[in-house]
Amino acid sequence: MAAEKNVSVSFRGTPKFKSLLELAATREQRSRTNLLERLLFDHCRKQGIAVPIASKLVTHENAGA
Repeated sequence: MAAEKNVSVSFRGTPKFKSLLELAATREQRSRTNLLERLLFDHCRKQGIAVPIASKLVTHENAGA
């Protein structure tokens, strides 16, 4: 089951960032939020950055991914 999305995040970006985000999300057939989530999670996994999940830290190594 997918994680519940109930946290709001707001930030400012350049018009170029917004346009590229919209174009990339459309090309991938994803929402802008889903694309940003995917990019961030992939980046953290590649960099070995621990991802907090349900009150414990899960890393690429101990997640079995």
